[in-house]
Amino acid sequence: MILLAVTLAQWAAGWLVLGRLGRCDLGVVYASSSQSEVGAEKDRPHPSPLPRGERETVSASWPNHGSDLALVQGVHARRPLGNLAPVPTEQLSIIIPARNEEENLPRLLGSLLAQPIRPAEIIVVDDGSTDRTAEVARQQGARLLVSQALPAGWRGKTWACHQGAQVAVGQWFLFLDADTRFEPDGLARALAEFPAAGGGALAVVPYHAVRDFHEQFSAFFNLAMLAATGAFTLLGDGYRQRGLPGQFLLMDRATYQQVGGHESVKGRILENFWLSKQLQSLQVPMRCCSGRGIISFSMYPEGWRQLVEGWTKGFASGAGLTPLPLLLLLIAWLGGLAFAPIGVFGCGAPWLWLAVYGLCAVQVGWLLRRAGSFHWSGALVYPALLAFFFAVFARSVWRSGKTVSWKGREIRAD
Repeated sequence: MILLAVTLAQWAAGWLVLGRLGRCDLGVVYASSSQSEVGAEKDRPHPSPLPRGERETVSASWPNHGSDLALVQGVHARRPLGNLAPVPTEQLSIIIPARNEEENLPRLLGSLLAQPIRPAEIIVVDDGSTDRTAEVARQQGARLLVSQALPAGWRGKTWACHQGAQVAVGQWFLFLDADTRFEPDGLARALAEFPAAGGGALAVVPYHAVRDFHEQFSAFFNLAMLAATGAFTLLGDGYRQRGLPGQFLLMDRATYQQVGGHESVKGRILENFWLSKQLQSLQVPMRCCSGRGIISFSMYPEGWRQLVEGWTKGFASGAGLTPLPLLLLLIAWLGGLAFAPIGVFGCGAPWLWLAVYGLCAVQVGWLLRRAGSFHWSGALVYPALLAFFFAVFARSVWRSGKTVSWKGREIRAD
């Protein structure tokens, strides 16, 4: 019975680490508005997307519309603004580092074209691609920047982001991963959250749009990544906002320059977490939210090899950047999840242990549905997903500091 009580305590640790996951959801915040507000939003005139012919000819910047700022203000009118104004879209530069992203770029750029607001520009930095990335960027009307040769000491993504920021004309920078895409009105809703962040920096964790079977095995990596940010813990504000995911990262130019930009983290794979440490040291406000209903992504869609290599290259390093109390709670929770199925077959009182296993499965299912479109059956057989997580994490620890292959480059894993 002592083991049973300990396992239940470890199960409860999962709620302490991720209990706010559903409450920090931008999609839920905005979906909770009244029907009258929704109707008013629909009735507001929006500029139509660019015709296909114009998309292919625009290369330097996107046209702006006088109603863009009003739209962002209107979306955010449902929440208090304080003394801060929403991000003016005519001063927003979107920067997308891209290496061999011909499959993903059309989805992201297409979703941006479909938004009712327009940024000042969309910059795609082609990081030495060997596919049609550059051609796709041009066809979709983005401003294409061909990356210069990778200098010593830099990572491909940090070098691409740095170059994009150097040529950007806007006063706000939005760094996006190429495998993301926005839901309708998602960009306006995300930008409207910036004042609630207190200025500084805002990160939005994309909802994982799971398409293939192998992506189900990213389940616990997603949850661990969310836990590492500290944004979703029930422990209080002292443990929140310790890390910012990098798939969607928004900050103003002055803040970016204050922390030294991507040059200050040029050699890091998990550059976003190291940037957040810089921001924290300068006491810059930070906020991280879940992007369900706002922005989504498909992680490592090319198969098992990409999945394993992708999580191997920096996951152990990310664990080392997690605040110690959160890391200990996360370890305790995962340990409890691992022990529950063992208890069913090897610790007596199998019906009690089966009930504990059921609690674990329900908890895992609840959390996964808020992190992505994971199938419900994954929660029932979560030990298989957890075993995969442990195996790849062990590989990440073993390969730390060694060379791994990623998108045609040999890089040193953090």
